[in-house]
Amino acid sequence: MCNNQPIGFLDSGVGGLTVVKEAMKQLPNETIYYIGDTLRCPYGPRPVEEIKQFTWEMTRFLLEKKVKMIVIACNTATAIALEEIKATLDIPVVGVIVPGARAALKLTSSNRIGVIGTIGTINSGEYTKAIHRKAPKTEVFGLACPKFVPIVESKQYESAIAKKVVNETLEDFHDKNIDTLVMGCTHYPLLKPLIKEKMGDSVQLIDSGAETVSEVSMLLDYYDISADATNKEGTHEFFMTGSKKIFEDITQDWLNVTDLSVTRVSLP
Repeated sequence: MCNNQPIGFLDSGVGGLTVVKEAMKQLPNETIYYIGDTLRCPYGPRPVEEIKQFTWEMTRFLLEKKVKMIVIACNTATAIALEEIKATLDIPVVGVIVPGARAALKLTSSNRIGVIGTIGTINSGEYTKAIHRKAPKTEVFGLACPKFVPIVESKQYESAIAKKVVNETLEDFHDKNIDTLVMGCTHYPLLKPLIKEKMGDSVQLIDSGAETVSEVSMLLDYYDISADATNKEGTHEFFMTGSKKIFEDITQDWLNVTDLSVTRVSLP
């Protein structure tokens, strides 16, 4: 049985577009609805209850659009709100942390894994918990990178400032001897060239968002809700709460598409 309803993606800002990019590649028949709360981004430093409230607001927005699945394409929101939302809704809900942790364990040979993320994600310890559930003896080194998200949201991810901030922040890993680094925030793949340059070829980078799409694909098959292979009716729709111009610029740049349906919305 096919289901041509859209898949809903939500994020604190533009970071979730890195997940959408992978979804468009892996799941070309699916229609995507995306909401980015760019007005209130970043979520990382916010109180837990506020993050939970904002995530629920975006979830309800997507439910009104009749989505068949929700992807919480934000590590902070996944860490804080995934389990509650998953337990409440009767459609599949996917987060980005477990797929990222699983991929890191698959790649590491030294069992020394680094995780970079927002203050909220790192403080939650969810990556460490997910990794230790499967491999208790693995050493996990978490590092909050609060300056990364504002750089991406202001479209400065290719600037000299971005390079300086990345280099200074990741200096914390110089004596940790990690061989795998999880980019535990969906904004961070836009900084991937700078992160890669700083960490060197001996460290493998994990894009938690890209790993999540493989899980989405599997769940579409498991629940038998994949779109019809001939489905050409759906048009991807993008919604944000802040500046439409910056959002459009980053979306066009990152997804390499020009014909976009972008709408600014207010969440209740």
